[in-house]
Amino acid sequence: MAHPKRRTSTTRRDKRRTHKKAVAANVATCPTTGQPHLFHRAHWYEGKLYYKGQVIAEKEVAV
Repeated sequence: MAHPKRRTSTTRRDKRRTHKKAVAANVATCPTTGQPHLFHRAHWYEGKLYYKGQVIAEKEVAV
C-alpha cells in the first residue's frame, strides 16, 4: 500500500480544498400560492400538492 514520503502541509491541503463550498439551493416562488419551494419539486400547501402552479393531488382526510 502506498504511503506519502512527506507530510502534506496545512497550506497545501487548504489550497486544494478552496473550491469545496456549500451552495444555497435555488428557491422558486409558486405563481398560484406565492409559497417558496425548490425548483422542479412539488410542494404541499393547505392540503393540496402543487407543481408548476397546478394542483396535482389533494390530501385525503381519514374519518
